[in-house]
Amino acid sequence: MDKLYIFHVLFLLLLFSNSAYSLIDGLYCGTENCYSVLDVNRESTKAEIAKAYRYLAKKYHPDMHKTPEAKKEAEKSFTLIATAYEVLKDEESRKDYDYMLDNPDIIYSHYLRYYRRRVAPKVDVNIVVAVTITVISVVQYLGAWSRYKTAIDYLITVPKYRIKALEIAKQENLLAGGKKRDKRSKDQFKEEAEAILKKILEERIDIRGGYSRPSLCDVLWVKLIICPYLITKYIIWNIRWLWKFNIQKHEYGEEEKSYLIRKNLKLSSTQWDATPDEEKKECFDKKIWIKENFLKWKLQKEADLKAQYAESARYKSNRRMMKNQGVRQITFGD
Repeated sequence: MDKLYIFHVLFLLLLFSNSAYSLIDGLYCGTENCYSVLDVNRESTKAEIAKAYRYLAKKYHPDMHKTPEAKKEAEKSFTLIATAYEVLKDEESRKDYDYMLDNPDIIYSHYLRYYRRRVAPKVDVNIVVAVTITVISVVQYLGAWSRYKTAIDYLITVPKYRIKALEIAKQENLLAGGKKRDKRSKDQFKEEAEAILKKILEERIDIRGGYSRPSLCDVLWVKLIICPYLITKYIIWNIRWLWKFNIQKHEYGEEEKSYLIRKNLKLSSTQWDATPDEEKKECFDKKIWIKENFLKWKLQKEADLKAQYAESARYKSNRRMMKNQGVRQITFGD
């Protein structure tokens, strides 16, 4: 404890026995005054500082001197001149430097200001944010297109959809006639036919959920732009719900019933859109937008599922496999 106290006393003595400029020797122009280095004063304008710098830089440039000693001395002066100009040409850096001149006793504050400005990135933070949002938006949009193409590639292999697409193609005479072709032309015809069938699926099949057709309204940039509108819409929607159904006690419409069912099932709007129509019909038939009906329906579903699993040999086999190998996520591609 005594040694630590002595150390603090010695440090304070050192701090106040030296001049402020000797303690901040590594900052800005060191022990020199940046204004004096450029032969200007604190009232000088940026244009005057730039003019003084150009004059001194030309005068003390090492190439303007011939002997090695003169070149070495000129190089030191040139470096100091360049440093002084870097400090004074920038408004923020000059402001920090003036603050140091006016408050030479706040040593640590000067170190913090100096190194924070030196280490901090020079790029405007607004540009960084804008570029980041743009990259996320592009990746998001391209990823959505990739998922959509995966869905189309899968659907073209499902017999039900492929046969339907073939029927439409034949009805509209989209496929070429059956002339004799060499191996190359047959392959080309096959590729063209495949492209036509995929195009028919894209136009006629409404894919919902996470693999739906991408929309620019779903990317981050657009979401941020229309965010005020969405917030306003959400507030109005809640006020309308409170007034219409909680105060006036109106009957729920189909849209409100769908919302309550989705809320009970804990599904997002995308997941609800991807739910098969027969399952949606069952939810409406069972009136599960009513909380009591939903709880009964949920218990019945769980009981039916347990009974089905108990009787299924395949389920037991899957349970053993999952136990031995661990659970593997099954994707749309699988």
